[in-house]
Amino acid sequence: MSFFKKIFSSEKKETLDKGLEKSKTSFFTKLNKAVAGKSKVDDDVLDNLEEILVTSDVGVNTTLKVIERIEERVAKDKYLGTSELNKILREEIAALLSETKSGEETEYTIPELPKQADGKKTPYVLMVVGVNGVGKTTTIGKLAYQFKKKGLKVVLGAADTFRAAAIDQLQVWADRVDIPMIKQNMGSDPASVAFDAVKSGVNQDADVIIIDTAGRLHNKINLMNELTKVKRVMQKVVGDAPHDVLLVLDGSTGQNAFEQAKQFTAATEVTSLAVTKLDGTAKGGVVIGISDQFKIPVKYIGVGEGIEDLQVFNKYEFVDSFFK
Repeated sequence: MSFFKKIFSSEKKETLDKGLEKSKTSFFTKLNKAVAGKSKVDDDVLDNLEEILVTSDVGVNTTLKVIERIEERVAKDKYLGTSELNKILREEIAALLSETKSGEETEYTIPELPKQADGKKTPYVLMVVGVNGVGKTTTIGKLAYQFKKKGLKVVLGAADTFRAAAIDQLQVWADRVDIPMIKQNMGSDPASVAFDAVKSGVNQDADVIIIDTAGRLHNKINLMNELTKVKRVMQKVVGDAPHDVLLVLDGSTGQNAFEQAKQFTAATEVTSLAVTKLDGTAKGGVVIGISDQFKIPVKYIGVGEGIEDLQVFNKYEFVDSFFK
């Protein structure tokens, strides 16, 4: 299979390899034990492999699909050697992820949008959701940095008015990256901040407007109402805003990230995902499961603390690094 052609620069690839080191080491330690003393892939090996994938947070449904694919190959080739298992895993997981048309980006890009009725350009409005503590603010800061590096004009909106710390943290990033941020006092109406931010972005001829929203999920109805209101108010300025609703998930929480994805996709329309903190955990398999299960594109992954360590998710490079 010609899945694995070199896509990333060596520097980017090195960061990805390093970010997935813990996940990879944990996975292969388990895999080596499972095939010790075995020369061919038999039922025992497959049972063990199933357990390894589930405990690596790939998720039950995705694991069953992968095992089924490998069983088909074993049935075709009666003497499939355990030495080939790693290569087969890479190929089958990449093939599984290929069924979704996402995860093929290599660079930070924004779509070209039709001009507004008055002839002004339409800014790309990105609304970011996610519970507190998942790395939402950091993700916004790093995204803003990447877009600015591409020569795009960026404006931030601090619509997470529930916590004073959220506004302050975002301000730190705005200052660090040197981009304008629209904010109001803590406790202000989030929709009002979003409105001001989009209006200001349009007036400043911005290319990208990133809106941070509250991260509490204690009550789905409240969250749903609030996010719906934020969207509605933004649309008074830019008719089809937001163009993307990005849900940020903490990869180190494993199955809990699946749960959050379920809750948020039930509360609002989520159009893309960012999975953070993969470098500090052995649960990197969660990206494979989430990518397969939710049919919502994983757009970005966090593989380190540096400002350059938020990467565009490319499924081929990810699988290659994970199973190398």
